[in-house]
Amino acid sequence: MSLSTALNSAMTGITAASRSTSVVSDNLANALTEGYYRRTLNLSSNGAAGGVSIGSVQRMIDPAIQKSVRLAEATHASNSVTSSFYAQVSDRVGTVNDAYSVAQRLTDMETALIEATSLPDSDARLNDLSMQAEELAMSIRDAADGVATLRNKAEGSINALVNGLETDLENLNEINKKILAAEIRGQDPSGLQDRRDNLIDSINEVIPVQVYQRDNNQTALYTTSGIKLIDGGSVAEFSFNKTSLVTPYMSIGNGQLSGLEIDGRSIDTSIDGKIGGGSLAAQFHVRDVAAVQAQNDLDTMAGDLIERFQDPTVDPTLGATDPGIFTDNAAYYDNTNELGIANRIEINSVIAMSGDAETWRLRDGLNAAAIGNRGDTTILNNYGAALDATNTISSPGLGSGDYSAYSIAANLMTNFTQENTWAEQQLAFSSAIYSDIQARELEQGVDTDSELQTLMMVETVYAANARMIQAIDEMMQELMRL
Repeated sequence: MSLSTALNSAMTGITAASRSTSVVSDNLANALTEGYYRRTLNLSSNGAAGGVSIGSVQRMIDPAIQKSVRLAEATHASNSVTSSFYAQVSDRVGTVNDAYSVAQRLTDMETALIEATSLPDSDARLNDLSMQAEELAMSIRDAADGVATLRNKAEGSINALVNGLETDLENLNEINKKILAAEIRGQDPSGLQDRRDNLIDSINEVIPVQVYQRDNNQTALYTTSGIKLIDGGSVAEFSFNKTSLVTPYMSIGNGQLSGLEIDGRSIDTSIDGKIGGGSLAAQFHVRDVAAVQAQNDLDTMAGDLIERFQDPTVDPTLGATDPGIFTDNAAYYDNTNELGIANRIEINSVIAMSGDAETWRLRDGLNAAAIGNRGDTTILNNYGAALDATNTISSPGLGSGDYSAYSIAANLMTNFTQENTWAEQQLAFSSAIYSDIQARELEQGVDTDSELQTLMMVETVYAANARMIQAIDEMMQELMRL
C-alpha cells in the first residue's frame, strides 16, 4: 500500500468516524423523544481505492411492526369512543346498586304508592307519591338529555376530526415536498421522515390507512378500503357540514344531518364501512346508531309509562285526550309522536309539588271537581294495577314482547349495563394488544447502553485512524530528511 493510499484510507476513516459520532449523539439525545427512530450510518469499502465510503443515514424501522401498531392504535381509538359513550349513558340510567337509577326511581314510586294506598287520607303520603313520580320523570328526562348531549358532542368531534384530517394531510403533503428537496440536495431527510410518520400516525388514529412508498422517498396514503387520501401531491378534499344543535328528530336518513364526502363522493360512515376502524367512524356510530338506539329505548319506556296513567279506565275522571299523572310537556301524549318523548316527559302540574300541589287528586282523580272520600283507594289501586299490567313494546335494547312497567325499567338498566360491560371488555382487549405491540416497537428504539458502546468503538476507530495519519506524517518527515 502506498503512503497516499494509506493516507486516503485514514482520512476517510476519520470522516466516517466523525459522521458516525454525530449519528450516535443524535440517537442518545433523542432516546426519550416520542416518534424518533434510531439511526445508523451506512458505510462501505471503497474497494481498490482504499478507505471508507459514507452512505446515507438509515432509520431502523420494522414495517410489519409499524403496520401492526397502527392497526391496533386505530382499533383502540374506535373502542375508546364507543366505551366512553356507553359508560356515560349507563351512568345516567343507573346500575343495580344505584339509588338514583331509573329502575330504582320506579321502585321508589311504587313504594310511595303502596304507602299512600294503605293510608289514603294522609296528605304527607300523597305528597310523597307526587314527589316520587316527579323524580321518576326527571330521571328519564335527565337520561334522555344526557344522550342528546353525547350526540351533540359526537357531532362536534366529527367536525373537529375532519378539520384535523384536512390539516394533517396538507402538512403531510408539504413534508413530502421538503423530503424531495432534501433528497435532491443530498441532505439527510431523517428528521422530516420522523415528522411524516408522526402525521401518518395521527391520521391513522382517525381513519386507518395503507402507506405506499413512491419514487424519491415520497409517501402515498389510502384508506384500507382503497380511498385515496394523498398521492402524487394530490390531497383528498373532505366535506362535512356541522349541525349546531342535533335534536332527536334529526338523522342522515331525513337529510337533517350531514354525512361525509371525500372528493365529492358520499362515504359509508358505518363503524364497519369504508372508513371504519378509527375514531371518526366511531363518532359517526355514536351519532347515528348508538345514541339513536338509546333514545329509542328511553322513548319506549317514557311513552309506555305515560300511557299507563292517562287511560280513563285507570282514572275515570279523565277524558279521552286528558293527560294523566305523566304528560307530554303538560299535554296529552299521542303515541304516534313517540320520538323524543323521553325529553318531554313531566309530571302533571296539578299534582306537582312545584305546581298546584293538589295531591289529593291522586286519590280522587286528576279532574275531580272536589275532594272526595278520603278513604277511597279505588284510583290508587288502579295505579298499582297499571304498573303491573303487561303492555306490548318493541325497541332495539328493550326487546319485543309484553312487559310490565317494572320489567321495562329493569330491561332498560340491564341493556345499558350490558352494552357498557361489552364496550369495556372490547376496550380492555384492544388496549392490551396495542400496549403489547407498542412495547415491541419501543424495543427497536434507542438503547442507550448499546449506543454508548458504539460511541466507544467509534472513538477507538477515530483514534486508530488518527494514529495512522501520525505514522504517515512521521514517515513523510523521515523521507524528507533523506
